[in-house]
Amino acid sequence: MISTWLTDRFDLTVPVVSAPMAGVSGGRLAGAVSAAGALGTIGFAVGKPEELAAEAAVAAATGRPFGIGLLAWLLDHQPALLDAALDSGPALVSVSFGDCAPYLRRVRDAGVVAVTQVGTVDEARQAVDAGVDLVVARGGEGGGHGRDAVATLPLLQGVLDAVDVPVLAAGGIATARGLAAVLAAGAAGAWVGSAFTACPEGANSDTAKSAVVGAVETDTLYTTVLDLGRGAHWPSEYGGRAIRNTFADTWHGREAELESSGVRSDEPAVWVGQAAGLVNTVRLAADVVADLATAEELLITMWQRCTDLHPPMR
Repeated sequence: MISTWLTDRFDLTVPVVSAPMAGVSGGRLAGAVSAAGALGTIGFAVGKPEELAAEAAVAAATGRPFGIGLLAWLLDHQPALLDAALDSGPALVSVSFGDCAPYLRRVRDAGVVAVTQVGTVDEARQAVDAGVDLVVARGGEGGGHGRDAVATLPLLQGVLDAVDVPVLAAGGIATARGLAAVLAAGAAGAWVGSAFTACPEGANSDTAKSAVVGAVETDTLYTTVLDLGRGAHWPSEYGGRAIRNTFADTWHGREAELESSGVRSDEPAVWVGQAAGLVNTVRLAADVVADLATAEELLITMWQRCTDLHPPMR
């Protein structure tokens, strides 16, 4: 079993956290991931505190640790969501995308691991100054919302050198090879989203799952027009990566025109990263976790090859 800060802190057998994807990562998916030996999280955006509590109860029923992911810019308008999250007994709470500092302090004061996602090295430093226990270095190839400034590997290397707290890598990691790569670089584990978007336990539609399975790595687009087209008021610095659709192809690059036109999209967005090309079938969350767990074998094999080629000096 691979042992890292992440596995030791949460009693995991696999150093993976399933990303909190609103509309996908409900209590059922989070619970299935946690039961399989990783750390499942619930992604919650707009909704009532009691709805979040109900999802958390489903995840908690497994008896294993779970996490909750919230959006800082929405907590400014719905502070009761953080109360509901902390009252539900999570092991980890992620507050990302916006001024997370005041919320992270409350998470830590409750004895819960406080996490935020960052898209630049400077953001990572700011997160540590704000008191996070754990930083998620999210590269631009990741699915859903975030920055598109830096890709995962250069961001991870920079963040690992810049901060003194554990770091998880996010963006483009969907198989054991990706997990092995970021562990070898020094990450405490991976924050994985796209690999779980085609799981039957996910709350997304079967149509969305099929779209992910059918996508290749070049089928996604990072844009703000999908939010503009559904009237979602994300901060302008955070676009989102999703499978290209007709609306995105029509309006991408014409954001100002779209905003002034008031046109709305009737095409649902399928938020997923470039790792969609590695998701080729609908699989149970436990099977995804089991595949990621084979990263240990890959690391051992590569180490053996290196030592065979270059035996230690004696």
